[in-house]
Amino acid sequence: MTAVADGPREVVLGVDVGGTFTDAVLLAGERRWTAKAPTTPEDQSAGVLAAIDAVLEESGLPASAVTRFAHGMTVATNALLEGRLARTTLCATAGFVDLVELGRQDRPHLYDLARRRPAAIAPPERRIAVAERCGPDGVELPLTDEEAARVADAVAATAPEAVAVVLLHADRFPEHERRLGAALRARLGPDVHLALSHAAVGTFREYERAATTEVDAAVSPLVGRYLRRLAAACRERGLPAPTVLQSSGGVCALEEAAGRGATTVLSGPAGGAAAATLVARSSGTEDLLGCDMGGTSCDVLLVEGGRVGERGGGEIAGRPIALPTIDIHTVGAGGGSIGWADDGGALRVGPRSAGADPGPAAYGRGGTEPTVTDAHVVLGTLPADRPLSGGVRLDADAARAAVGRLAERLGLEVDACARGILRVADAEMERALRVVTVERGIDPRRFALLAYGGAGGLHAAGLASRLGISRVLVPHAGGVLSALGLAAADGRRDRARTVLLRGDAITDAALAVPLDDDPPPGARRERRYDVRYAGQAFELTVGDVPPRVDALRRAFDAAHRDRYGFDDPDAELELVTIREATTTPGPGAGLGTAGGEAVDVAGPSVLHLPGATVVVPAGWRARSDADGTLVLEAEAAPPPPAPWEVEP
Repeated sequence: MTAVADGPREVVLGVDVGGTFTDAVLLAGERRWTAKAPTTPEDQSAGVLAAIDAVLEESGLPASAVTRFAHGMTVATNALLEGRLARTTLCATAGFVDLVELGRQDRPHLYDLARRRPAAIAPPERRIAVAERCGPDGVELPLTDEEAARVADAVAATAPEAVAVVLLHADRFPEHERRLGAALRARLGPDVHLALSHAAVGTFREYERAATTEVDAAVSPLVGRYLRRLAAACRERGLPAPTVLQSSGGVCALEEAAGRGATTVLSGPAGGAAAATLVARSSGTEDLLGCDMGGTSCDVLLVEGGRVGERGGGEIAGRPIALPTIDIHTVGAGGGSIGWADDGGALRVGPRSAGADPGPAAYGRGGTEPTVTDAHVVLGTLPADRPLSGGVRLDADAARAAVGRLAERLGLEVDACARGILRVADAEMERALRVVTVERGIDPRRFALLAYGGAGGLHAAGLASRLGISRVLVPHAGGVLSALGLAAADGRRDRARTVLLRGDAITDAALAVPLDDDPPPGARRERRYDVRYAGQAFELTVGDVPPRVDALRRAFDAAHRDRYGFDDPDAELELVTIREATTTPGPGAGLGTAGGEAVDVAGPSVLHLPGATVVVPAGWRARSDADGTLVLEAEAAPPPPAPWEVEP
């Protein structure tokens, strides 16, 4: 282990928690080191610290050399998926305490009449009615000091860990929420988390605002405890406290994430989005179709013009999250996804995963069910004599036995069953890629496929062939690319305000009103506008528009035409919500270098990168560029298929 003398002033650490592995990247100038450690689901910080220790040992740098630590996590996501949430009480305007449970009239699955929505986080006995009311034009029933004190006493009687306050029209008239929040804080003390809807969300639509505030209240105590515990462990090691990746793709300070836990529900996948923009910039390929295949799931996203798409909201575990999120689509197809036979005897893969514990059978940790990883071991695309990153040694006999048991149930040979597992996994990922392209009227053939995650390079060429894509990029750090994106991510905070302006009320001055009153030095503001034609129920978000009415008009008409195939330049516009992202530049990190020889290989071949394996099928050629990124190109059209797509 050799220390780096006279190291650079900026040493950046990024750590991303996945379902199976926790990845760490350390950047010091142009140098890059990577490491993996098994994820520890019961306490993610243990896996995080193990990955940090491993990457510091690899680099030879002391912990005290690290100047910045960015962290992507799944604490909030797992809490929602598993239903392990803080004890939450909901305060709502009288007559609206059941708003979240009632939801909307649409069914989550149109033809499944038995499918239930997720239960409301605050049960009926922890819903407190507040005698107050604001309408769209202001206060209709004032909130008295006596009522605020009564509500505070009623909330205290429920012994909550967190309280969600959602009063009607608080997005425009927040004073009642502020006064009730002050009364609750005085009565409950500093240890109970308060989520006020105007601060947690800030936009209209009562159901989405209420549901998001309830989520924020329920996950923030868990996120806060985890982050503060991790920060304490970092201090003991001489590391800086972590900044935290938000669902919007930017990092924020630890206490901001702890206070607004709902902003982190897609923290994990968002790191890949930041990394995708790095690859777009370094490779000169601004249109990319990203495919992040890890151990548990596959996340897909679109990069157009060097930028990743955003949404004004998303959904997790069936609950709406009315906060800015990177536009990512996820399916349960990863290296740990389990192959199984359904009641009709058909081969299925996922969404259930072997996860980090016990993991695939080939990991030798007690797993017995066949996974995508086991199928690769059986077919030899993951050679058993080569340890995986993180020190995992593969057990070929265990993998073959697991796949063999499924093969017997299906009446197949073992190798045929392994090929079938990979074909089904490819089909799942292909469907996900079509969701963000073909189903939106976008031709995937004009994009290069960016494959990353530990398993991305194994399936990249096969997925490209299915979509007619002839060029694939696999970064040298592809196995830990999300962690690399974390290390390079900008700081960011988001504000949103519903304005509901129509026609002549939309003015240049209204478009330019600042939402962030105290931007940090050197910050830049990015504006986005939610707009619709008057009379429509839903809006489109347009960005990269100067704050002028004529520019907004042209941008919205074009966006409507692209999305729906027509526009109406004579229709009256309605400006619904103004969104503002205040960003501060990240450390300016690039992809970095990790040494290694240049590659120029014709398929069929299997290439090994740090943390990832790349299959180069027959008819493809792989070359490395100046950053070490592998560029796979089909030598003929249409692109040749993956080896498991070809009958032996």
